[in-house]
Amino acid sequence: MSAVVAQTLHVFGLRSHVANNIFYFDEQIIIFPSGNHCVKYNVDQKWQKFIPGSDKSQGMLALSISPNRRYLAISETVQEKPAITIYELSSIPCRKRKVLNNFDFQVQKFISMAFSPDSKYLLAQTSPPESNLVYWLWEKQKVMAIVRIDTQNNPVYQVSFSPQDNTQVCVTGNGMFKLLRFTEGTLKQTNFQRGEPQNYLAHTWVADDKIVVGTDTGKLFLFESGDQRWETSIMVKEPTHDSKSLDVIQESESLIEFPPVSSPLPSYEQMVATSSHSQLSMPQVFAIAAYSKGFACSAGPGRVLLFEKMEEKDFYRESREIRIPVDPQSNDPSQSDKQDVLCLCFSPSEETLVASTSKNQLYSITMSLTEISKGEPAHFEYLMYPLHSAPITGLATCIRKPLIATCSLDRSIRIWNYETNTLELFKEYQEEAYSISLHPSGHFIVVGFADKLRLMNLLIDDIRSFKEYSIRGCRECSFSNGGHLFAAVNGNVIHVYTTTNLENISSLKGHTGKIRSIVWNADDSKLISGGTDGAVYEWNLSTGKRETECVLKSCSYNCVTVSPDAKIIFAVGSDHTLKEIADSSILREISAFDVTYTTIVISHSGRMMFVGTSVGTIRAMKYPLPLQKEFNEYQAHAGPITKMLLTFDDQFLLTAAEDGCLFTWKVFDKDGRGIKREREVGFAEEVLVTKTDMEEKAQVMLELKTRVEELKMENEYQLRLKDMNYSEKIKELTDKFIQEMESLKTKNQVLRTEKEKQDVYHREHIEDLLDKQSRELQDLECCNNQKLLLEYEKYQELQLKSQRMQEEYEKQLRDNDETKSQALEELTEFYEAKLQEKTTLLEEAQEDVRQQLREFEETKKQIEEDEDREIQDIKTKYEKKLRDEKESNLRLKGETGIMRKKFSSLQKEIEERTNDIETLKGEQVKLQGVIKSLEKDIQGLKREIQERDETIQDKEKRIYDLKKKNQELGKFKFVLDYKIKELKKQIEPRENEIRVMKEQIQEMEAELENFHKQNTQLELNITELWQKLRATDQEMRRERQKPCLLSGPCRFTSLNSSETIKSLWERDLEALVKRFKTDLHNCVAYIQEPRLLKEKIRGLFEKYVQRADMVEIAGLNTDLQQEYARQREHLERNLATLKKKVVKEGELHRTDYVRIMQENVSLLKEMNELRRELKFTRSQVYDLEAALKLTKKVRPQEVSETEPSRDMLSTAPTARLNQQEETGRIIEMQRLEIQRLRDQIQEQEQITGFHTLAGVRLPSLSNSEVDLEVKTN
Repeated sequence: MSAVVAQTLHVFGLRSHVANNIFYFDEQIIIFPSGNHCVKYNVDQKWQKFIPGSDKSQGMLALSISPNRRYLAISETVQEKPAITIYELSSIPCRKRKVLNNFDFQVQKFISMAFSPDSKYLLAQTSPPESNLVYWLWEKQKVMAIVRIDTQNNPVYQVSFSPQDNTQVCVTGNGMFKLLRFTEGTLKQTNFQRGEPQNYLAHTWVADDKIVVGTDTGKLFLFESGDQRWETSIMVKEPTHDSKSLDVIQESESLIEFPPVSSPLPSYEQMVATSSHSQLSMPQVFAIAAYSKGFACSAGPGRVLLFEKMEEKDFYRESREIRIPVDPQSNDPSQSDKQDVLCLCFSPSEETLVASTSKNQLYSITMSLTEISKGEPAHFEYLMYPLHSAPITGLATCIRKPLIATCSLDRSIRIWNYETNTLELFKEYQEEAYSISLHPSGHFIVVGFADKLRLMNLLIDDIRSFKEYSIRGCRECSFSNGGHLFAAVNGNVIHVYTTTNLENISSLKGHTGKIRSIVWNADDSKLISGGTDGAVYEWNLSTGKRETECVLKSCSYNCVTVSPDAKIIFAVGSDHTLKEIADSSILREISAFDVTYTTIVISHSGRMMFVGTSVGTIRAMKYPLPLQKEFNEYQAHAGPITKMLLTFDDQFLLTAAEDGCLFTWKVFDKDGRGIKREREVGFAEEVLVTKTDMEEKAQVMLELKTRVEELKMENEYQLRLKDMNYSEKIKELTDKFIQEMESLKTKNQVLRTEKEKQDVYHREHIEDLLDKQSRELQDLECCNNQKLLLEYEKYQELQLKSQRMQEEYEKQLRDNDETKSQALEELTEFYEAKLQEKTTLLEEAQEDVRQQLREFEETKKQIEEDEDREIQDIKTKYEKKLRDEKESNLRLKGETGIMRKKFSSLQKEIEERTNDIETLKGEQVKLQGVIKSLEKDIQGLKREIQERDETIQDKEKRIYDLKKKNQELGKFKFVLDYKIKELKKQIEPRENEIRVMKEQIQEMEAELENFHKQNTQLELNITELWQKLRATDQEMRRERQKPCLLSGPCRFTSLNSSETIKSLWERDLEALVKRFKTDLHNCVAYIQEPRLLKEKIRGLFEKYVQRADMVEIAGLNTDLQQEYARQREHLERNLATLKKKVVKEGELHRTDYVRIMQENVSLLKEMNELRRELKFTRSQVYDLEAALKLTKKVRPQEVSETEPSRDMLSTAPTARLNQQEETGRIIEMQRLEIQRLRDQIQEQEQITGFHTLAGVRLPSLSNSEVDLEVKTN
C-alpha cells in the first residue's frame, strides 16, 4: 500500500438535507452530518471526532439515534444500492455493529428511520414508488413485518415509535397520518382519517397515544388514539413595518405535558415541492420538538415558537418567540434571516435548543435566555460559526499565516484559521464568486466574481476592494509563489498582472477552449495551464510564448500541477487517467479505475501526491507513482471535489467540494510520523488596518477618555453631595431615635406597673374559680349516682326480655333448619348430578385444549428448530462457499503470478528469437552485398572503403569504451578510498577507546600488585607474630622449670616432663600441618569449579582458624574487601558506559555509511545513464557523418585523404595494443587494491565490538573481474 496516510482533522460544513440531521449524544456533544461523515462535536472543548461513511457511499440520506444513546443508524446509498449501517457510539472509536444491505423486497432508498424505546427494533420507510414501511429486529437482521403505506406515490416524511410501546408506530406524509400496531407478525392500521387530508410535515409523540402534528399551512393538530382533540393555526401577519407578529387563532382542548423527543427532518425538497400550492402567508411547520413544559415548532422562515401548557386550563398557549438574527455581513441583511428551520433538538437537561436551517447553518439558544426576554422575541446564536450554504468554488492558502480562503456560489468569501479551527473573516456580496487566491503574505486576496475581478485587502475586521479589473466570470486566478505577480483566466486567455503597479504585463493566448486550471512553477518563471480543449501548455513569462505543449483533444482536463523541480507536469481529466507530461510528450498514463479525477496536488517536498475524485473520495499516493493500484483512498465528501491544496509546510491537506464542506487533513507517513518541513520563521501575527479606521478609533478613544473624566468628576461631585445629605439625614435620625427611646422607656415603666396590678387581680380570680369548680363537681357526682341506679334497674329488665326472645327465636330456628335441611339435601342431590355432568364435559374440553396446546407448542418448536437449523445450514453453507471462494481466489492469484512469470519468460525468449532473426537478416544482407560487390567492382571498392571506415569507427568506439571503463574504475577506486577513510575514521575512536581501556587495565594490574604486596606484608607480620608467640611459650616453660630445679629430686622428673611436652607439641604441630596440606591439596582439585572451591576453603577456615585469630584478621580484611568492592563497581560502571558509547557510535557510523553508499550508488547510476546517452548521441553523429560521406561526390582531394587513412590503419593496431596493455595493467592494480581493502575489512571485523554494516555489501571480486575481462575482450 501507499506510504502516505491522511487523517481527518476538522470540517467546516453541514449537510442540512439529511433527515434528522442534528441530535445530542450527551450534554456537551452533538452529532451532525458533514460531507460523507458524521461529526461528534464537543460544544465546550471545540474538538471534533468523525464517524466515516461506508466505502463507495454516494451520500447519507437519514440518521437516527437510539433512545439509550448507544446506537446510531445511517441510511446511505452504496454503489447505487440502499444500505443501513448501525454504529455503536459507546465504543471509541465508533465501530460498525450491523450493516443491513440484503433485502427481499424492492427498495430504492430509505428516507426516514426510528429506533424502538428499548432500542431492539428499527423502523425504516422507503421512498416512492414502493413506499414500504419495514419493521426490523435489527440485531438478527430479521424483518418482523413489512407494509405498503401509500399507493399514490405521495411522499412520506417521517416515521416514529411510541415512546413507551414497541408495537405502536406513527407515519406522516402528504395526505396521510397513520397509526399502526404490530400484532401477529403484521402492521395493522388502528386509526381512520376524517376530514380533508393535510400535508403533514412533522410530528412528535406526547404520550402513549397522543401526538402533535404540523402541516404546511401552519396548523398544529393534537391526536389521541387517532382522534383529533386540539387544533391551532399560526398566521404570519405582514404589518406596515418590517416586523411580523404571530397570532394564534383557534384553541380548543389541550392535553398533558410533552416528553423531550426530537423531531426527525423530512425531505426539504419534497416538502417545498408539495407545499408550493399553499399560501405565502402560511408558515410551514418543518420541525417539532417536545420538552417538559410543552413543545417547540418552526413557524415560517427564521422563526421558532415555544408553546407551554396552562396550569389551570387544559390547553397550550404560545409563550415565546425565537428568531434567527439578522447577519450584518450579508449583502441583503433584511433577507439573511429568511431561512427555514428544518430540525430542532433539545439537550438532555433541556438547557439548550439547537436548530439546523435550510442554508446549512447551526444555531443554538439557552432556554434560560428565553425566560428572561419576556415580551420581546429572543434570538438564536451561531453554534460554531457561519458556514457555506452552496458549493465551494475557490480555495487558497498562504505561507506567512495559517489562513484558508474560500469562495462559494452563496456569494460569500470566508477566511478560516486552520490552527485554531475558527472563522477569521466573512463577507457576502451581490455577485457569485467563482475563484479566489491568497497572497503569500496573507494580507491580500484576488477574487473572480461574475461581473469583475477584484483585488482586495484583508483588514482586521473587513474585506475591502482596492482595484477592479473588467474580467467577467473569472474561473481561475492565482498569485505567484513570490507574490509579485498574479494570473487570471478570461475564457481562453490568461492575463498576468504585477502586484506592484497593478498593470497587465502579458496576455497568454493559445487555448481554443476554456481554461480550467493554472499553476506556477517554483521560481515563478513559468506558468502551466490546462483546459477543456485537451491542451496543456507551459508558458515562459519572460517571452510570453509557449515553451512546451501537449494536446489530446479526446480529453478535457480538469486540473494540472507541476513537480517541485518543474520537470514533470501532472494532469487529470475526463478520460479517467493521470498523465505525466515532460518535454511536450506524455511519459505514462496511470488509470483512475473507473472514476474521474477532478483535482490533483503534489507536495512541496515532491514525495507525495493527492488526487480528488468525482465521487468525493481522496487518494493518497507516494511519488514516484506506482504502476499497480497502490494508494490509500479516504471517504471525504458527498459530492465531487472542486479544489484541493497542501499547506506550505506539507503538514495539512485542504479539500473543498460541491457539498459546501471544507475538510482539513493531517498528513502522515506510513509509520505515523508527520511529514515535517522546518520553518525558519513562525506564522506572522500582523494585520492590516486602514488609516481612517485608526484615526476614527483614536478619535473615539479620546472622546471616551474625556467622557470618562467628565463622568469621574460628575460622580465625585454627586458622591460629595450624597455624603452631605446622608450625614444630615443620619443626624436627624439619631435625634429622632433618641427621643423615641426615651418615650419607649417611660411607656415600658407604665406597662410594668399595669402588669403587676393585673397579676394580683388574676391570682384572686383564679382562687375564686377553683372554689366554685369544686362545689359544682360534688353536686354533679351526687346527681350522676342516682341516674346510674335507675339505668341499672332498666338494664336488668331488658336483659330478662332478651332472654325470653332468644328462646323463642331458637325454637323458630330449629324448625326452619329442619325444613331447610330437607330442601337443601334435595337441591344438592339435583345440582350434584348436574355438576358431575358439567365437570366431565369440562374435563374433556380441557383435555382437548391441552392436547391442542401441546400440539401447537410442538409444531412451534419444530418450526423454530427447523428455521434455526435452516439458518445455521445456510450460514455454514455460505461460510463454506466464502472460504472456498477465498481459497480459489488465492489459488488463482498464485496461478496468475506463475502465468505472469511464464509470460514474461516467454516474452524474453520471443525478444531473443527476434534478435536472432534480425542478426540472421543482417548476415543475409551482408552476403547479398558481397554478391553484388563481386558483380560490380566499382561498387565493391566503395563498399570496402566504407567498411574499413566503419571498422575504424568501431575500434575507436571500443577504445572510447575502454577509456570509459578506466574512468569508472577510477571512480570505483575513489569510492573505495572514501570507504577506507570512513573505516579508518570508525577505527580511530575504537582504538582510542581500546587505549583507554588498556590504561585502565594497567592501573587495575598495578592495584592488584599493590594488593599482593600488602598480602605478603601481612603474611610476614603473621610469621613474626608466630615467632613471638613461640618465644613467649619458651619463656613460660623456662619459668615453670625454675621451681622444679630448686626442689631437689623432683627436678629431673619435671625436666623430663617438659621435654616430653615439647616433643608432643612439635609432633601435634607437624600432624596439623600435614592434615592442612592434604586438605589444601584436596581443595586444589576443585579449582575449575568456583562454587565448590569456595565451600571447601570456607570449611578449611572453620576447621583450622581459631576465633581469636579470626577477630584480629577480620579488621584488616573488611577494609580491603570494601576498597576492592568500590574499585570493582567503579570499573564496571566505566565499562558499561564505554559499551553504550561503542554501540551508539557504531549505529551512527552505520547509518552514515549506508547513506553515503546510497548516494554513491545513485550518482553512479546517473553517470552510467549519462554515458549511455552520450554513447547513443555519438553513434548517431557517426552514422550521420558516414551517410554524408556516402552521398558526397568523389573529389580529387578524397584520393589524397585515403592514403593517410591507410597509415592510420597501420598505426592503429600498435596504439590499440599499447592501450590494452595499459588498461590490463590498471585492472591488475585495481584488483590488488581491492584485495588489500578486503583483507583490511576482515581484520577490522575480527576486532571486538566492530560489526559490518547491515545491508551494505561490496561487489564480489570474481564478478567484477569477469566483467572487466569481457569488456577488454
